[in-house]
Amino acid sequence: MTSQPPTDQGGSPLPVIKEVSAGGLVIDAIEGIAHAAVIARRNRGGRLEWCLPKGHVEEGETPAEAAVREILEETGIHGQVIRHLGSIDYWFLGETHRVHKMVHHYLLSAQGGQLTADNDPDAEAEEAAWIRLDVLRDRLAYPNERRLVQLARRVLDGSA
Repeated sequence: MTSQPPTDQGGSPLPVIKEVSAGGLVIDAIEGIAHAAVIARRNRGGRLEWCLPKGHVEEGETPAEAAVREILEETGIHGQVIRHLGSIDYWFLGETHRVHKMVHHYLLSAQGGQLTADNDPDAEAEEAAWIRLDVLRDRLAYPNERRLVQLARRVLDGSA
């Protein structure tokens, strides 16, 4: 059985909008232990969820440049890209269209800044926190992001 794409009330397929975002895992050693700067934001149901900072790639930006900018905006931490960790793509339904979203994730090292969610221009990040890398997987809301944390730990340990 083949599923049909979502349609509007007249039976026409909903248009598809493609979105590209970038963000990732910015790491710093705090008292000799690796921590990642993460944010808490509300999901569509209003529940607060911890996730990796990310946002839209702007015109003329590379995904890596967008990741650095978005992490700075949402966490207050300036990061330097170490490497690309992976990309996640997914679909969701808007009121008048379907969205195909691609999110590029990077591993970054913290280069400075002050941890805060107060400078997020979209006001999506309600909180920012340093969370130990060894327990971060249990805090993140999304399975794909949890897998990226596992990969980042292997990269940092030199086994990936």
